[in-house]
Amino acid sequence: MGLFNRKGGDGSPSPPSTQYEDKNLPGYNVTSHGIEDGVDPTTRLHRGLKARQVTMIAIGGAIGTGLVIGTGSALANAGPGSIFISYSVVGFIVWIVMCCLGEMAAWLPLESGFTGYAQRFCDPALGFALGYTYWFKYIIVTPNQLTAAALVIQYWVPREKVNPGVFIAVFLVVIIAINYLGIKFFGEFEFWLSSIKVLTICGLILLSLILMLGGGPDHDRKGFRYWKSPGAFKERYITGDAGRFLALWSTFVTATFAYLGTELVGVTVGEAQNPRKVIPKAIKLTFWRILIFYVLSVLLIGTLVPYDDKLLSFATKQTAGASASPFVVAIIEAGIPVLPSIINACILIFVFSASNSDLYIATRTLYGLAKEGNSFAIFAHTDRRGVPVYSLAISAVISLIAFLNVGSESTKVFGYFVNLVTIFGLLVWISILVTHIYFLRARKAQGITNDQMAYVAPLGVYGTYFALGFCILIAVFKNFDVFIYSKTRDPGFQVFDWRNFITAYLGIPLYLGMILGYKLIKKEPGKTPYTADLFSGKDIIDREEEEYLAKKALEGRKNGWYRFISWLF
Repeated sequence: MGLFNRKGGDGSPSPPSTQYEDKNLPGYNVTSHGIEDGVDPTTRLHRGLKARQVTMIAIGGAIGTGLVIGTGSALANAGPGSIFISYSVVGFIVWIVMCCLGEMAAWLPLESGFTGYAQRFCDPALGFALGYTYWFKYIIVTPNQLTAAALVIQYWVPREKVNPGVFIAVFLVVIIAINYLGIKFFGEFEFWLSSIKVLTICGLILLSLILMLGGGPDHDRKGFRYWKSPGAFKERYITGDAGRFLALWSTFVTATFAYLGTELVGVTVGEAQNPRKVIPKAIKLTFWRILIFYVLSVLLIGTLVPYDDKLLSFATKQTAGASASPFVVAIIEAGIPVLPSIINACILIFVFSASNSDLYIATRTLYGLAKEGNSFAIFAHTDRRGVPVYSLAISAVISLIAFLNVGSESTKVFGYFVNLVTIFGLLVWISILVTHIYFLRARKAQGITNDQMAYVAPLGVYGTYFALGFCILIAVFKNFDVFIYSKTRDPGFQVFDWRNFITAYLGIPLYLGMILGYKLIKKEPGKTPYTADLFSGKDIIDREEEEYLAKKALEGRKNGWYRFISWLF
């Protein structure tokens, strides 16, 4: 044990001799300074993301159409009390997942992200399955977001005048260009898009609070009136308390979809400057973002619009755009003109930003798979800007399936794709939590104490087990409605909706099949607490951190206002 307890200059344990590092392996080079570097420069990402960019991207990853639009269908189906409970509980689960990810990322900020953690701390088979599950999710969701952007524009320009394919093509070219221009350009661009998202949500929260207290043109002080009549909980499928419970459980799926993408910060660790300080700060702020942007938003919208509102019923039948948002329903009923068009423009920014970051994640995930030896080596190649160009190219080509939705008959296909994305997202969260459990076991076995960590998950292993159990529960029962048939359903529904059943659960056998297939073909054993690789590459990260801090020290002490802005972001 003493071998692992030796500390380096920064107070962290030194890596154990050569048990995990072989200097003769390909990829180890000697730089001009005579320092051994474990990374081939032609396969290396650049740490070009600044602290404020990582923080804002983390915020932006947690704000999307799932909040602005998705809450409408959940409110109409289950009532305000149900969505408040489900968004709060799932938000708590997401916070635990982010804390687990933050602990691992702050210890060892790998370029391959959390797929690399699964590979090194738990089992190579899990890293393989997690990587491809995450990549599948984002090569599906990227074209879906492009389609949503085209649909949002139809609020102003009907498809009869301009084919949606035109807008899909324009958006696709733009996001490819942004991703190709390098991480510094991407980070700055996404920073400002995320800033607009934050301002929009803050504006909607403030407006909702004003309308709730009677400050709108109608001067109607609503308070919690709609929680009493028609009520906080709606019955669904069956009557009574069982019907209200089923309605509540159905909103957990909506809430889960709304939070998907929050783990984006785990993908940025390989390109963040001073990641051991930046990542924990971004993770710590996640709790407040979830509490304010999600929980407070759904609480307020539940006070403004009753679940049986006719306008809300119309909104939930819309595909995208302002007409589909419950916030717009509240604005229209309060008698405020013009705002719906402004909100639609903001929603367009939401989906454009989402498609941009989704392509980024798809690219970096495939790059991470190649870096870990789980995909073709060419996908790990980077250009002089540190962009994995071949991974970007293949992910962009797959995004062309967005053009399938040019025809009006193809919208059902993308509905099934969204269903598939949700199960992929849950499997990613489950994998992160399992990896964290193995990481904690390895930490204990290798003598790494909490005081040597840059960040520690507040709830420890107990929080991880709780979140893991709840994620598994949602994954198994997320589409329970395919087994339910009642007379209240539309006549067009079959007794057993096999299409939704397949897309809802296809990800589980695919995920398990990849793990089993990898084990059978590669025959690689899983990691034990003593063989988990917690140190390879850590010396490189330590050196980069020292160089960054030394550079900042030379720049001198900033004024108080600058330090406040730096703390905020």
